Amino acid sequence: MKTHSDLIFDWNRSEDDVEPAHRVELNDETLRDGLQAAYVHNPSSEQAHELIRLMAAVGIDTVNIGLPGAKGVVKEQAMDLAKFIVQERLPIQANCAGRTIIADVDAISDVVEASGLPIETCLFVGTSRIRMDVQNWDRAKVLEFIRASVTPAVDRGLEVMFVTEDTTRAFAEDIEAFYMAAVECGATRVCVSDTVGHVTPDGITRLVRYVRTMLDQKGFQHVLIDYHGHMDRGLGIWNAIAAYRAGVNRLHGSVLGIGERVGNVPMDQLMVNLKLLGYLTQDMRKLWDYCQLGAQAVGIDIPPNYPIFGSGAFETGTGVHADAIVKALERGDRDLADGVYSGVPASWVGREQIIGVGPQSGKSNVRWWCKVHGVTLTDALADKILAAAKESDKLLTNEQLFAIVHVHGDTNIPGR
Repeated sequence: MKTHSDLIFDWNRSEDDVEPAHRVELNDETLRDGLQAAYVHNPSSEQAHELIRLMAAVGIDTVNIGLPGAKGVVKEQAMDLAKFIVQERLPIQANCAGRTIIADVDAISDVVEASGLPIETCLFVGTSRIRMDVQNWDRAKVLEFIRASVTPAVDRGLEVMFVTEDTTRAFAEDIEAFYMAAVECGATRVCVSDTVGHVTPDGITRLVRYVRTMLDQKGFQHVLIDYHGHMDRGLGIWNAIAAYRAGVNRLHGSVLGIGERVGNVPMDQLMVNLKLLGYLTQDMRKLWDYCQLGAQAVGIDIPPNYPIFGSGAFETGTGVHADAIVKALERGDRDLADGVYSGVPASWVGREQIIGVGPQSGKSNVRWWCKVHGVTLTDALADKILAAAKESDKLLTNEQLFAIVHVHGDTNIPGR
């Protein structure tokens, strides 16, 4: 049997490509930054629990469970999620966000003590000059914030990631000063943030290489780098991949890209692209469940044209496309059917090819629809269905198709 490599030439790969030597890690921000979106509501405890189960099932390494320093319901939710991870013994790590103030370190310590779960402490502060100017801070003030929060967190045994807000618009000398202060106080990770979605793939490549080289030259080769990106320019996914290729260890994202303004890097799309590039190998069939639950939990709809997980991603009513897919399916070759008119294999993400019937359809569409739904197809029925389809301005619904079948064909359809 022919393989994909026999049938598809991949221009995305080159013999000159240098594969990153380190494994890519993933940090899910759905239950923290994701919930900062103006258009979502908080999930129930049960929905948040199931989302974390699905994160673990698809191989996400770490989940951010909130900003306990906000107190009230946010701290309660972080407590609940930490206890759930412990009780379920889930194979996923947890972290919490915190401002560079001692009160937020205290709040994260409270969650650790109450749950018994080790929690990475992600302390953030604005570090671009535009941000500092608005706050009336200078470099010395920010350095004071860093030392006054990172040191006590490390002294309490918390693993610290120091996060620079708006890194992608910060000056090199400021980045160096702030990161060096944090790692000298004991931070074991730093996070480069594209807080307003400013950077391009070339820009993030230069910035990450600068940070990695600076840390290495200063004797902090053990310090890992994270990347947290936003979608304001629509570049988030490829910025994240460029950041990984440049030396980042862990990439951040959220389900369906929810988050501040137009959102974070979509974790679901990021994972599929990383797998297509050969950087991830895990089973991702639960990603479809992750996206569906994510949408339901925060009260949004998945747009029909959303890549990979929209309702239209693997559905076609076009005769030429359907004919090719049907011929592959009739051979019993799921991989061929997934590849002939799809850049992403539907089976990878728990989905399947769907053949609809509409104004641009042919007999292949009708034949396959009838086969899938257990309908005996006659020439007369095929003509009636196609005639109705040609008069429609969109794909016929299953209800419309079954109505035609009941009038002109089978009256005893299995399961109807």
